[in-house]
Amino acid sequence: MQKIRSFIAIPLTDEIQNAAGRMVDRLREPATGVKWVDADNLHLTLKFLGDVDNIEVPDVCKALRKCCANVEPFSLSIQGIGGFPDLQRARVVWAGVEDQSSGLCPLAESIDIEMGKLGFKREFRDYTPHLTLGRLKKGSRLGEDFIAAAEKEAETDLGMIHVQEVHVFASFMDKHQKGPTYNVMDRVALD
Repeated sequence: MQKIRSFIAIPLTDEIQNAAGRMVDRLREPATGVKWVDADNLHLTLKFLGDVDNIEVPDVCKALRKCCANVEPFSLSIQGIGGFPDLQRARVVWAGVEDQSSGLCPLAESIDIEMGKLGFKREFRDYTPHLTLGRLKKGSRLGEDFIAAAEKEAETDLGMIHVQEVHVFASFMDKHQKGPTYNVMDRVALD
């Protein structure tokens, strides 16, 4: 058996990835100690699975199909910036996700429940829609310059996405690259 680091996510449009990349470029200088996500790797995570035995991947895909079976496509707006738990004490820097159709959180909850039935760890917090832009390195803090730059991005509109499918991704680390490489293992359409 081979372990595959895996997650379930909504792919983003090139336009949103590019707009997010431009925003990160504007924030990069005042933010020391942040490991930014490469724009090409940006996605909206619904469930991180961790290391999955390759023989379990078909079960994951089957469970995801069950979750997506009666979900109609919906639209999301990506805009602004924030941090967890907040920008002053951030461990994660994110762009906001607005779901006026209210389709995203129930889908994420359904996925969490079905993956829990397969033995994957359930989330102990409610799903909070966000697009991870960067993670702070251990011991780093965002300074006043970054907070001021982030405030200027509070209303930055990164675009809309019409969600029609969810992907199961494999993540591979290559010591010759700066970050992970993501491969799509399955695409599951919303009904």
